[in-house]
Amino acid sequence: MRTFIGLAALAAACSIALAAPSLAAPPDGKGKPAQAGQGNGNGSGNGKSGKSGGNPGNGNGGGKASRGGDDINVSVSLATAGISIAAARGYATDYGLTGYSALPPGIRKNLARGKPLPPGIAKKMVPGPMLARLPVHPGYEWRVAGSDLILVAIGTAIVADVLFDVFD
Repeated sequence: MRTFIGLAALAAACSIALAAPSLAAPPDGKGKPAQAGQGNGNGSGNGKSGKSGGNPGNGNGGGKASRGGDDINVSVSLATAGISIAAARGYATDYGLTGYSALPPGIRKNLARGKPLPPGIAKKMVPGPMLARLPVHPGYEWRVAGSDLILVAIGTAIVADVLFDVFD
């Protein structure tokens, strides 16, 4: 009987210990930053904090993004279109691909190099004959959005280049 009570007490102690919250530090990039609210207070923070007490920064966004106090070095090398708007517009008229309506102004404003594709944007593939004449960039694809021709990174959906009013 004594062994049974000892085992029951041990099992109860183990279940309480396992049910207690862990006091270990959260993984990197998770939880509150160690110096939250301890910025320099001069409004020169970088990133998207939107508070004047952010992390000190040089103001030029030099390839760093700030998320909750962690500075992350970002090295993004986007391809350029490698074709002029005039040449692309010539291809579009050669294949009768004109008369497309432009995107709404709010969405078109967010369609910029280095930004992700805006959500809800209607993207179409470029017709085959015109696609054959456009420059090939491995890891990228050409898309039509409204009257614009865009080059998009396949893996990240980041806009690499925008040729405005090609299909106007």
